[in-house]
Amino acid sequence: MTVVSTVPVSLGERSYDILIQAGLLERLGGRLKKLGVKGKVGVVTDRHVARHYARNLLGTLKRCDLEAVPIILAPGEQSKTLKTIEHILDALARHRFERSSLLLALGGGVVGDLTGFAAAIYQRGIPFIQIPTTLVAQADSSVGGKTGVDHRLGKNLIGAFYQPRAVWIDPLTLRTLPMREWIAGLAEVIKYGVIADEQFFAYLQREMSGLLRRQPDIVAAVVKRSCEIKAEVVTSDERESDRRRILNYGHTIGHALEALGGYESLIHGEAVGIGLVQEADLACSQGICDRTVVAKIRDVVQAAGLSDRMPPWSPAKVWKAMLHDKKVSGGQVVGVWPERIGYVRMAPIDERVFHRWYADSRSMSAGNKSFCKASV
Repeated sequence: MTVVSTVPVSLGERSYDILIQAGLLERLGGRLKKLGVKGKVGVVTDRHVARHYARNLLGTLKRCDLEAVPIILAPGEQSKTLKTIEHILDALARHRFERSSLLLALGGGVVGDLTGFAAAIYQRGIPFIQIPTTLVAQADSSVGGKTGVDHRLGKNLIGAFYQPRAVWIDPLTLRTLPMREWIAGLAEVIKYGVIADEQFFAYLQREMSGLLRRQPDIVAAVVKRSCEIKAEVVTSDERESDRRRILNYGHTIGHALEALGGYESLIHGEAVGIGLVQEADLACSQGICDRTVVAKIRDVVQAAGLSDRMPPWSPAKVWKAMLHDKKVSGGQVVGVWPERIGYVRMAPIDERVFHRWYADSRSMSAGNKSFCKASV
């Protein structure tokens, strides 16, 4: 019998469940019927995902007497724009979608963000369901209701908090994920261990080789625990006014690196992987953690096959990119800094401190050492 895991996201009238089940995609029509879904269902996906799953899914919906409308997007972060949102909205209006109609976000984080944002603003809100097919999306981005698009000056600057009606995760879809994207997704998984669960971090240290081989039991455990942590954080702070900001660990520098690379040289998880290590090193330079914390994070990031090294951009460029991030508050860059594995703090960082750390860490990088106050 197929094991089904359910993780609740408790948000009052906006509550929903994260359902994790191998083979769930094949049972999708029946689950939609149980939810009382009727009429039009828009399937938003990208060309890569559509090649693997669109035909079977559309056939399933048709057999359940649902009017399926495929909306196929170009893959990649470059599609995460208002122009793509307009394309989705045009399709919904052309096919006369109503407030009772439903959208399915079948794909990775980009598809999920785009679908959720379109659902939030079409006719002032229609329901949508997340069906994530990448590790980043299954472990992180599909949960919590963050939706939106990028602006030329920064990532995720335009969007809305809009919770899905459900998150349905089929781990079998990860079998078709390219290795580069699989490895990149591990950065978000590692993040959860650092910010909230020392035992989970230790599990990742022990089981990383099996995770890289995509062993089903390890993958299922990792996805479930990541969702549990994300759900707990979102439940305590839905709109990122306080505790939810810890989920940004690795993303202050990570988002800047993505933007500087034009969202091409580094994909999201690769940039976040660098951010995990470099933000820990920056915390160490401020005396927030000791160098053993940095070493542990660097070791697990490297074991995952991710880079921990900063690209050769100037500190001024990196700082400027960080200033355009949505996490800036009152003109200050607010970072998430690990104190120890399993616990982080949030605090602003001064530009002079950043530049000093950048210069010192680059001068010591040849020896792969951390510049930490604790080691001075």
